Amino acid sequence: IAKADADRATELLRTARRVRCICHRNPDGDAIGALLGCGLLLEALFPHLEVLFHCVDPVPVMFHFLPAALRVSVPPPIEEFRAVEEVCVFLDCAEPKLTELHESHPQLFDGGFRTVVIDHHPGNPKFGTVNFVVPEACSSCEVIVQLADLQGWELTPDIATCLLTGVYTDTGGLLHSNTTAPVYRTVARLLRAGAKRQGVVNAVFRSAKLSTLRLWGRVLENISVTGEGGAIAAVTEGDFRATGADYSELTGAIDYVNAVPGMRFSLILSERGGKVKGSLRTLREDVDVAKMAGKFHGGGHKKAAGFALPGSLRPEVRWKVVEEASGEEGQKGGG
Repeated sequence: IAKADADRATELLRTARRVRCICHRNPDGDAIGALLGCGLLLEALFPHLEVLFHCVDPVPVMFHFLPAALRVSVPPPIEEFRAVEEVCVFLDCAEPKLTELHESHPQLFDGGFRTVVIDHHPGNPKFGTVNFVVPEACSSCEVIVQLADLQGWELTPDIATCLLTGVYTDTGGLLHSNTTAPVYRTVARLLRAGAKRQGVVNAVFRSAKLSTLRLWGRVLENISVTGEGGAIAAVTEGDFRATGADYSELTGAIDYVNAVPGMRFSLILSERGGKVKGSLRTLREDVDVAKMAGKFHGGGHKKAAGFALPGSLRPEVRWKVVEEASGEEGQKGGG
């Protein structure tokens, strides 16, 4: 992070009357942790600011334990935004369309508003007035910690808990390969600031609704292995209805699909309101799932990526008739 950029962003916020913190649709732990942690930090730093928290989708229940989680609301119409008075801070958004505001609120991205982007995705086009994009960081929450330390901003226990949530979820509880030495230093920094580690662990890794377990059961039950070395599972709208699960409850299931030994990559396809979302993961160094997602206009990281396409899922079954051991003729072929 460049000091000049940090000072410029600080001046934008100091002279604003209102700041809107916005994260990506279908928010995960890093998006919610960054959204809430950044917003609370700005409230503490600039008491004159009115801080609003926005996301087009609701906060998943597992993150309701976080301070200010219930303050998150759907962004209002663009007519309620005030370019002269406001600053918009986009958190964990790899590109404008992930906010799902690029069509309804295009003015936020055409230079007419003062905006700050805080992210860690390598493909981020840096669409803000000021951009803090750090691909080496494990999460957007880690970028916020770097910014706070650079500027000498104090982190309260509530802020630290939000930011620790993002670090933990994007590293799989410090188990993924993106858990570098700086990540451990970030965790130590947040714990010193009073982050409630056990609360994060219990809420994210040791609690699961019955509907979540039923949904994951359907995912695991229908895993198939492709000739290309992929472990693939799919869930339909019917699966969500039958299990009573919300879309957000699918989060985490991909890590179990990705645990199938010998696979080059894993993929979960899910139907969501006329779209099919794909979540890709890999444990291998010679596979780049971000490039795979890019073929479907998606993106992400080398080992974790995703995409979304309009449409629905249709199962395809293949059968093959083989000869009996006795030598009797059987019809050969496939369909």
